[in-house]
Amino acid sequence: MTSSIRVVLADDQDLFRAGIAAIVDAQPDMEVVGQAADGAEAVLLVDEQSPDIVLMDNRMPHTDGVEATQLIFSPDRVSHRDRIVRVVILTTFNLDERAATAIRHGASGFLLKYVTPEMLCQAIRTVHAGNAVLSPTDLTTLMSATFAEPRVLPDGYHELTDREREVFDAVARGLSNAEIAEEILSSESTVKTHVGGILRKLGLRDRVQIVVYSHEHGITSTV
Repeated sequence: MTSSIRVVLADDQDLFRAGIAAIVDAQPDMEVVGQAADGAEAVLLVDEQSPDIVLMDNRMPHTDGVEATQLIFSPDRVSHRDRIVRVVILTTFNLDERAATAIRHGASGFLLKYVTPEMLCQAIRTVHAGNAVLSPTDLTTLMSATFAEPRVLPDGYHELTDREREVFDAVARGLSNAEIAEEILSSESTVKTHVGGILRKLGLRDRVQIVVYSHEHGITSTV
């Protein structure tokens, strides 16, 4: 039997937080392991509870969701963790620039606060599997508006093989492993291995960060 997805909730509205907690705890494969009323408290809960997913309100008093996300993914904190933590930003605005900033700092996407319970739970499962919770088109729009000038490519990118660069490009375009396998005439398991190699060589956490990396360094495909 697999363990439950451990979730931390961070929102300054008690009623909203209680509603989300009720939805999450009602799922057989999830459990709420902590609740925070601001970003600073959320960061401490992540350190203490080691959750899999943090549902983080974008705008909170004192330390907001963007600042908290940056703290959660600070190199020192990441180095002391024994499990992967993923953050989903909760916002009332579609294509919010602040959400884009949080994604740059390590968040795996964002959800609008008025999504259905079904969509919320599916998003948690999707992010737990290492994927984004917004469409590739929306993510591309956010990233294109955020990065004014590309940065110099790190050495890690030059270490990628030709096939890994093909897979990198496909992931950056939002393709699934099955779609990539069909495009490059390979198996899904081989694609998964290539994705793992890309993440390792570039020091990235998940597929979402590949999309961010591609925009940050100006290597997005026009295909």
